[in-house]
Amino acid sequence: MAADLVLTNAVVYTVDAVRPWASALAVSGGKIVALEDAERGPKTEVVDLGGAFVLPGLVDVHNHHAMAGRAELFELTFGADASLDEILGLVRARAATLGPDEWLTGGAWASTLVSALSTTVARRALDDAAGGRPVSLSDDSRHNRWVSTRALELAGITAGTPDPPGGVLVRDGGEPRGLLREAAGVLVERVTGALTPEQHRRASRRAIEILHGFGVTAFQDAGVSTDILGALRSLDLAGELDAWVVSSLLVNDPIFGVDPIGAPLLEVAESYRSPHHRPDFVKIFLDGVPPTRTAAFLEPYLPDETHGGCFHGSTTMPPAELTEWLLTAAAAGFSAKVHCTGDASVRQFLDAVAKVRAAGFADTRFQVAHGQFVHPDDLPRFAELGVAADISPFLWVPGVIPSAIAEVLPASRASRMQPNRALLDSGALVAGGSDWPVSESPNAWEGIAGLVTREDPSGRRPGALWPEQAITLAEAIEVFTLGGARACGLDDVTGSLTPGRSADFVVLDRDPFRTTDVAGTKVTETWFEGRRVFVR
Repeated sequence: MAADLVLTNAVVYTVDAVRPWASALAVSGGKIVALEDAERGPKTEVVDLGGAFVLPGLVDVHNHHAMAGRAELFELTFGADASLDEILGLVRARAATLGPDEWLTGGAWASTLVSALSTTVARRALDDAAGGRPVSLSDDSRHNRWVSTRALELAGITAGTPDPPGGVLVRDGGEPRGLLREAAGVLVERVTGALTPEQHRRASRRAIEILHGFGVTAFQDAGVSTDILGALRSLDLAGELDAWVVSSLLVNDPIFGVDPIGAPLLEVAESYRSPHHRPDFVKIFLDGVPPTRTAAFLEPYLPDETHGGCFHGSTTMPPAELTEWLLTAAAAGFSAKVHCTGDASVRQFLDAVAKVRAAGFADTRFQVAHGQFVHPDDLPRFAELGVAADISPFLWVPGVIPSAIAEVLPASRASRMQPNRALLDSGALVAGGSDWPVSESPNAWEGIAGLVTREDPSGRRPGALWPEQAITLAEAIEVFTLGGARACGLDDVTGSLTPGRSADFVVLDRDPFRTTDVAGTKVTETWFEGRRVFVR
C-alpha cells in the first residue's frame, strides 16, 4: 500500500537501539511504517529534507502547560533576572491599563529576592506601583507569592489570620508583610478570579503552539484542575489537540488553589479521557522548595533567626498517609508523580513505593519530580523499585535557583545537586521535564546542553554545577524522548521513530552531534501523527 508521506534525503536519528540511524521515513495513517523509502501513490506527499537532521518529537515529562498559556495570554510576565525596581516599573505600566480594582497577576520573581520582598516597605512600594489595585506575583518556583495590601484585604488576610496548614504569612509585628509562602498563597489564589471555559481552551491551545515551536509533541502536565481536564478533552474532541498529553491529578494542593482535589478528582478523571489525553497519574506535593526552607532534608539547613540551627524542613504528610494514597491510587489504576526536592522527602517516597511494590503493584509507574538532592544510599533504589527520575533543566546548571539554594544550605551540599550521571549508571530511568513556566522556556535543547556540560547554556553565569554528573549527548537526547515517554506511559505510541509508533518527529537546523552549540539548536519543523504542526 502506498505511503501517505515519505521523507527522503535526511539524517534520521531514531532513538531506537534496534536501528538507530536511517536516511528516509515513510508514514501511513499517522504512523511510521518504514525507516526507508516506500511505495508511492498519486497522493503520496514526498518531502526532500536536503540532508536535514530528524529525531523523534520531544517529550516533556513535567510542565504546567495551562499555567504557561494563561501567563502568555492574560498575565504580566517577566524573567527571574528582573530586579525589584524593574518589577515595580512593569507593575506600574501594566496597572495603568487596568480598571480601578482589577487584579494584576503574573510572575516570576527570583527566589533570591525573598528577603527584599519580605518587608512592609516593599509591600507599600507595590501598592504605590499598582495604584492600590490587588496584585499577586509568583516566584520562580511558583510556590510563593508577593501580594499587595488590596490583595490581602480581598483574601481576608489580617493580623489575626493564622498561618494555614503548610503555609506561612510572613509578618511584621503580626501584620502580614505581603510575602506568602507555600499554601498561604492559596488564600489569595482563590479570590483572583477564574478563567472562562473558552479562556482555558485558549490557554491550552496557545501553550501547545509554543511547545510545538520547541519540538515537543508529548507532555505530562504536573498538576491539573477539572478546568484544564475539560479544556484538553474539548480540544481533542474538536480535532485540535495535536499532542499526546498525560495529566497528573492533584491529591494535595499547597500552591494552586483548585477544587476538587484528592478522591473527588480521581473519581471523575476517567470522564475526561480522550484519544490523545490520558489522565493516568496522581500528583502529590511531599515537600516545598529549598530557598524558603520548605523542602525536607536529612541534615539541617544553615542556621537563621527564625528556624535556629537544627531545622530540617518537613514533609506535607506522614509516611503512613503517603503510602495509603499510593496504594489507593494504584488500586484505582493510577500511577504517581511525587514532588520531592529534599533528600528526606525522596527517601520517604522510595520507602512508600517499596511497600506498594510489596503489595503486588508491579506495573504502576512512579516518578520523583525534581529530586534535586538524593542521598547516595538511595540512588540504587530508583532502579530497584522502578522509580523514574523526572529532572528539570534549570536545576543542574548555575542559575537563580541554585544561587538561592546556596544561601540556605552548606556549600558542600548545595553544590551537589541533580545526580544525573549517578542515576543513569545505577540503571534508573531518567526523564526530562522543563517545569515550564517555572523555567522560563520549554526549550529542551538548553536542558540537553546543560545535561552534557553542567554549565549555564545561556553563558550568563560562569562555572559548572557538579560537572562529574554530566552525561553524554545521546543519553541526554534519550532523556527528552524515549525516557520521558516511558516514564509517563506513552512509549506505546511515541518516544522513538519505530515502525508502528506515531509519526511524531522534528526537523532541526543542525546535527546536534556535529555542532559546538547544542543549546542553540532550533526546530525548523514539527510533525505530529504525520501532519506538520509547526514550521519556522
